[in-house]
Amino acid sequence: MNVSFEQLKSMVVFAQVVEQGNLTAAAKHIGLSRAVVSYHLKKLESQLGVKLLNRSTRSLSLTQAGNEYYQSCRIIAEQATLANQQMENLKHEPEGLLKITCPVNVGLQMVVPALNEFRRLYPKIELDVMLTDEVVNIMQEGIDLAIRGAPLVDSSLQASKLSTLATCLCGAPDYFKKRGRPTTPTDLEQHDWVIYKLTSGAIKLSKGSRSYSVAVKGTISTNNAAARTAFIEGGHGLGRIPVYDAWPKIQAGTLETILDDYQLSNIDIYGVFPPGSASSKKLRLLIDYLKEYFIRVDRQALQNNLLLANKGAYS
Repeated sequence: MNVSFEQLKSMVVFAQVVEQGNLTAAAKHIGLSRAVVSYHLKKLESQLGVKLLNRSTRSLSLTQAGNEYYQSCRIIAEQATLANQQMENLKHEPEGLLKITCPVNVGLQMVVPALNEFRRLYPKIELDVMLTDEVVNIMQEGIDLAIRGAPLVDSSLQASKLSTLATCLCGAPDYFKKRGRPTTPTDLEQHDWVIYKLTSGAIKLSKGSRSYSVAVKGTISTNNAAARTAFIEGGHGLGRIPVYDAWPKIQAGTLETILDDYQLSNIDIYGVFPPGSASSKKLRLLIDYLKEYFIRVDRQALQNNLLLANKGAYS
């Protein structure tokens, strides 16, 4: 059976409906009305003579035939995207929109400064930056790059490691005046903590061949890293925060570090993107630039970490 241009369009629409999870989201993503999307699905099922989707007022699911057909439609849609990206890559100067999402604190302190420099180098690349501590569904939201501080979970996506961030244990001077200063890992269990809800409830430390895991508790918890640091500065408890975040506050005297002679686990930062997007020239440029920018930040953080370690050795 020959495939018409109209059916090719319907196949791409069908692939988007599956990936976006519903007709409304697919319509928004590809710039069509919901009625037109529904029309393409009905026409496709009529042409093929099979039911592709089980639809109700609240959900939809693929039939067995729909699942098999989707795999072919997905490849066609990806190949069309790849063809456009290859043409884009032939342009002398990259241009177009990049939609980026990242956590609020690392976004404001690291990603936005990096994007400032990146935009000066490539002024024709448009940026749409979403700062949120929630995990965004990048396929449904049409995100080109998500900055995340955890390994890739969704195997349908791709990821590139951007950086490794050192961390330290901190508290406010007022807190230490009231509660004392911990000197061993076991002391940490007797203290209040500002809980960051996006991480586990345990602090892992090591020194030489010995490792420690300390359960932490506190009366303040938050899902925002900047709020966590602010509560720690306010004297409400201890916290583990990245060195890049802590260092300016340590210099200002609003935070002090503890147990500097112990090693803490680092935070790996990843760039996560949809499958096939790595062939986009502007996305590759951004990922490579972020890696180079974070190397510069890492060097400074390493110097700061060495200063912290030396402080701990002589305190």
